[in-house]
Amino acid sequence: MGNLFCCVQVGQSTVAIKERFGRFEDVLEPGCHCLPCFLGSQLAGHLSLRLQQLDVRCETKTKDNVFVNVVASIQYRALADKASDAFYKLTDTRKQIQSYVFDVIRASVPKLNLDDVFEQKTEIAKAVEEELEKAMSAYGYEIAQTLIVDIEPDVHVKCAMNEINAAARMRVAANEKAEAEKIQQIKRAEGEAESKYLSGLGIARQRQAIVDGLRDSVLGFSVNVPGTTAKDVMDMVLVTQYFDTMKEIGAASKSSAVFIPHGPGAVRDVATQIREGLLQAAHQ
Repeated sequence: MGNLFCCVQVGQSTVAIKERFGRFEDVLEPGCHCLPCFLGSQLAGHLSLRLQQLDVRCETKTKDNVFVNVVASIQYRALADKASDAFYKLTDTRKQIQSYVFDVIRASVPKLNLDDVFEQKTEIAKAVEEELEKAMSAYGYEIAQTLIVDIEPDVHVKCAMNEINAAARMRVAANEKAEAEKIQQIKRAEGEAESKYLSGLGIARQRQAIVDGLRDSVLGFSVNVPGTTAKDVMDMVLVTQYFDTMKEIGAASKSSAVFIPHGPGAVRDVATQIREGLLQAAHQ
């Protein structure tokens, strides 16, 4: 009886193909099954229903003539209700899927530039999945998901892309640095202009105070000393300032100032020049 009947065990997530005299008869579900060998029944093989993954590396060229390696990850499984088709219709399932992946990728990527390939990898994966789903469903397989997991340009292209990116960032940094220096120069110029403006106001006020003081001195001296003229008072003021200046120069231990002419009699000449200048300015 052991030679006439054969017990077969089918594992979980697996189905077995039963044949009778070389012809397909049934799909055996997981569990223990009895095959009457004397009636010509035999087990043709097993078919896994588990989700499987196939990584396909495809070399192709982009629209801007850059060769890239596109790596697609295909997740697929056999359908239990179409187990006979999955078992008999394809000799090598993985090679069949790989051929369809090559066909879709090499038809899609050459239409795109390299940058667009990176940006539109989801669309490329979707196109591969639709084509595989349409083709493999006739063979009893379901495409669960398709992913573009890697896009690898040539090494020299990678270096060139990195250099372009670095140059662009350096250009932005240079512009920012130049803009910062421009702001500093503008602020420095504004500060110098404000400083000169305030300095001019100070000098103007100083000169106005000197003129007011001289005027008051001349008027006061003329009132208190009868018979004196404004010319006499101005000469005396200049002589006083002359001696004060000489005193300050002599008090400095390391003074390099030279006062020419240095005689007191030269004060009259200075006073005459100042007076003539004031009169000429008033006449104009």
